[in-house]
Amino acid sequence: MPTGLRLDLYHLDSAYIAWRAGLNEIATFDLYTRSHPFGGGYMLVAGLEPALSFVRDFGYTDDDIAYLRATKGYDDAFLHELAQTRFTGEILAMPEGTVAFADEPLLRVTGPFREALLLESGLLHDVNLSTLVATKAARVVTAAAGRPVAQFGLRRAHAPFPAARAAWIGGCASTSFVEAAKRLDIPATGTIPHALVQAFDTEEDAFRAVAEALPEFTLLLDTYDVERAIHVAVEVGRDAAQRGHVLRAVRLDSGDMASQARLCRKVLDDAGLTDVRIFASGDLDEFRICELLDDDPPIDALGVGTSIAVGAGSAERGVEGGSLTCVYKLAWAGRHAAIKQAGAKSTLPGRKQVWRVGDFDHDLIALEDETAPPSAHPLLEPVSPQEGAAPLDEIRERAREQLEALPGAVRRNVSPDVYRVEHSTALGELRRTTLRAQGLG
Repeated sequence: MPTGLRLDLYHLDSAYIAWRAGLNEIATFDLYTRSHPFGGGYMLVAGLEPALSFVRDFGYTDDDIAYLRATKGYDDAFLHELAQTRFTGEILAMPEGTVAFADEPLLRVTGPFREALLLESGLLHDVNLSTLVATKAARVVTAAAGRPVAQFGLRRAHAPFPAARAAWIGGCASTSFVEAAKRLDIPATGTIPHALVQAFDTEEDAFRAVAEALPEFTLLLDTYDVERAIHVAVEVGRDAAQRGHVLRAVRLDSGDMASQARLCRKVLDDAGLTDVRIFASGDLDEFRICELLDDDPPIDALGVGTSIAVGAGSAERGVEGGSLTCVYKLAWAGRHAAIKQAGAKSTLPGRKQVWRVGDFDHDLIALEDETAPPSAHPLLEPVSPQEGAAPLDEIRERAREQLEALPGAVRRNVSPDVYRVEHSTALGELRRTTLRAQGLG
């Protein structure tokens, strides 16, 4: 379905002003962010698939045009042009699953000025959200130190489908969101809620009902008392095994989970249930996971909801989150480079390519027609809205490989090293020339 109204009003007004001025030369916009989220040292690119879908479907229905005719004073000829508008330009993008850094263009959009301008908010929304969540998931998975992480943030996610997809790209092992699991073909996992335990007369009654209903099951231990519950779980698990049903895990969701895990592990091992895993959840993020696992408690897997699904920061640690502040800035207009000079919000002019030199030795932002540096490969590749992005499992594997190759000092979640991103000499000279042309040199 056409999505031409998925923009801010000032884009339509600006397109109208440009139409009246006859301004529609070929222009290039860069989509990038000025800083990494969560105080980290990198970001994991995601959201290209929904972004390309947005571009492919961009257009205006008769109802859209009727709405604009009734609410805005645009000329009919402009509305007629809008009704025919489809994006006819080209897009270069970093593939999803690429590790990227601040100030590097993640997408480069070139096309008639008015067409490219109208795409801004939709592209920013898709890339901002998914890159934020994928990066958060990667940080959580790093903190989990090899333990699988289940993502179950549906109930608080602002955009649950993109969040589930991005979390999978970032390395989560499964989702609790069943419809997303079906649509994306990724594993669905879950345990049981406290409400189910409370609904029975006794905890044992609840546990036995679970064990009888499900061939493989997980029992939630912290509804009343963990120490009592683990002994009941052992008894129920043994009885279930005689019927061919298997207690796969027990879940801890509150309290001193490190101490509880040690207690549970001992009780389970003493009962011969050495294969039963211990699953921990409860308001976890990468920082709390590091604290929880600091002295290596016997926790086998982790569940993380809100912090991944909304890309949350940490107020107690002064870490901002909740949004990735990508911007979409004009870099070329017609026959000349475009620049903005505004302190920390200044932009880089020209049509650019990003080169990765070696195996994360450093990156170079250069003009598109410059010769490739030795031992480097380009990160921006042509993409087609009609063809879409790569298969999801391919994206996830790219992310895994790149995160594994990223130096540990850059990847670490707290006080990371700064990865070196250089600007080419020619780019620097174009910047100075462009500033002088604006009387700012």
